[in-house]
Amino acid sequence: MTDTWEVSCRPRWTRTLWVFAGLGGAGAVAAAVPAVYTGTLAWLVPGLLSALAGFAALHRVTARVGADGGGLHSRTLLRRRSVPWSEVAELRVRVRYAHLARGEENRRVSALLRDGRRWELLLPQAWTPYTEEFDATLDRLRALHRRHGSGTATAEPGPLTVVSGRTTGSGRLGSVVACVLLLAGAALAVRTVPDAGAYEREWESAAPCVPGTPAAERGDCLGTVRAVIERTEPHRPKKTSWLYFTDDRPMERLAVSSEAAEEFRAGDRVRLTVWRGVVKEVAGDRHVWHEHTPGAGDFAMLAAALILAAGYPAARVLLRVRGRHRPDGEVLPSALPFGASLVVTALWLLPLCHLHPGALFASPTTTAWTSLGTLTTLTLLVWAWRATRIRPPGEPGEPGEPGEPGEPGEPVVPGSRPAVPSDEEVFLPARFLDAADYNPHHFGTHVVVGGDGPPAVTPHPGPGRFAARPIPASRLTLTRVRRIREGDADTVPGSWHVAELDDAGTPVRLAAAPADLTRILRELHLSRPPAVPVPEAGTVTPQ
Repeated sequence: MTDTWEVSCRPRWTRTLWVFAGLGGAGAVAAAVPAVYTGTLAWLVPGLLSALAGFAALHRVTARVGADGGGLHSRTLLRRRSVPWSEVAELRVRVRYAHLARGEENRRVSALLRDGRRWELLLPQAWTPYTEEFDATLDRLRALHRRHGSGTATAEPGPLTVVSGRTTGSGRLGSVVACVLLLAGAALAVRTVPDAGAYEREWESAAPCVPGTPAAERGDCLGTVRAVIERTEPHRPKKTSWLYFTDDRPMERLAVSSEAAEEFRAGDRVRLTVWRGVVKEVAGDRHVWHEHTPGAGDFAMLAAALILAAGYPAARVLLRVRGRHRPDGEVLPSALPFGASLVVTALWLLPLCHLHPGALFASPTTTAWTSLGTLTTLTLLVWAWRATRIRPPGEPGEPGEPGEPGEPGEPVVPGSRPAVPSDEEVFLPARFLDAADYNPHHFGTHVVVGGDGPPAVTPHPGPGRFAARPIPASRLTLTRVRRIREGDADTVPGSWHVAELDDAGTPVRLAAAPADLTRILRELHLSRPPAVPVPEAGTVTPQ
């Protein structure tokens, strides 16, 4: 390893990390001493937690990442690693969302190796919006890669690939783990259904106790106890409310709902119904409280809800599998169509499981309910499958939609959709993602085509060309058409496509729906002035 690194990254807040490392070690020692002398294993839990926290801080503060002419170098407390530039295919940005409500992102550098493996560097990292230092370090790393990896120091930097949780190239482990855990919970709930059903039937068939009978001695019958409420403690619905009694028969206090604690008053004489040592009912003159007994329907509904909840991460895994052959960094379709299908399924499946657990086909009513619901779910799943289809650029659209433009210079193939008359203005939702003289301060939201004027950018959906800026079609050259990638724009739908254009040497990007983008590119092509023919050698150009 070369000792002189041209790029060196060290963690921030080193003093704070050293303090946490010291506190973690001190806490581990402080917990280990009484554990050794007293033999109490309970001290090992805080000692282990302190040791883990201290080790994490020590691992963080000793991390170093650098780069020089020899390649990338990483050093941590447990491992050292060096990769030459010849084995690095690309440097990327890995984005992880920390606080979705506030829009904060954690950004790190990820190296794609030529054998297909990915190496995520511990440093540098940054939190949005404070990414100036991170961007500068990334530019220096990419410059080193171009100089020593390709051997051309003056080569133009290629497009930066940004990989996040909604793009291709990201892992599927989180969604797989969430799906497995939810299905495991559903399996446990299903196993509890028979026992819960038996318990519910025994409670519903319980009879009042007769003194001296075996049922009264076992507590399998309904016993009655008189009591007087001493005081109540009503709390919020998410907290436990209590009823306190004047004596400890059968108990000193009882956990009830907040509504019951507010209805009962101190001094109320109540009757307690006890079954198998548990108070199931508190009856007074002003209010009657019943303890909820979970039955087979409750656990069946819980199992169905967990299975439906597992369907959403499963849908995310399915979308990643469908996009595995696409370039990394492309935005995948949203899984919300599958989520809508699962929500509609829950509307008919959860009540059915609660009312008729284990008997979905026991009667004509439940059979019709199940059959119609299943047909509805299958229809919605087919719709979701089609709605989340990844349509690469160049693939023909749906019936009635024009195809995508091909390679640069190739003519655009019209589709079967009838063309709009040229004298009618059409406002198509589209955005130029780069500022230009015809899109100052990214003000454009639509592109108007047709009518008497040339294609123009407008900040409104029409009608009229108020504040429209004509697009200089003669300066634009189509480079390629691709799908939306992470980093293009947060306001652009993931189903749109992007046309990369060359505006007299300046790259610009135009985003729109596939069919609308094809129409705009066709109009731009038709609005260009005809090219002046170049005279052949030996011919005389007429004056």
